[in-house]
Amino acid sequence: MTDPIADYLTRLRNAIKANHRVVEVPASNLKKEVTRILHEKGYILNYKFVEDGPQGTIKIALKYDPVNKVNSIKKLIRVSTPGLRQYVGHKDMPRVLNGLGIAILSTSKGVMTNKEAADLHIGGEVICYIY
Repeated sequence: MTDPIADYLTRLRNAIKANHRVVEVPASNLKKEVTRILHEKGYILNYKFVEDGPQGTIKIALKYDPVNKVNSIKKLIRVSTPGLRQYVGHKDMPRVLNGLGIAILSTSKGVMTNKEAADLHIGGEVICYIY
């Protein structure tokens, strides 16, 4: 697999379109951190790491509105790819949907959102946009 993060986001997108409640993805440290951020920001309901095999899996419970049956994630956009890495400095931090969405960055201090990175005055590689 060339781009495991794109595969992770595609599995989430496909599960949302199919109205699944739970999606399983192969685990890695970067995927675990992205999942933790999605849970902290309220985009997913819950998650669990299952240690089986060489890498394990992540079980993600998707969050839906109980009345309209609409998912809380509208779009997942992969920004930085293995063929074209996208880096930003703290002054050029991206604003997703005029501040309503989040950008997930991989920085020297770990994986965090664009707002957290701007507060710490550090830049990094933009992994994805979520709104």
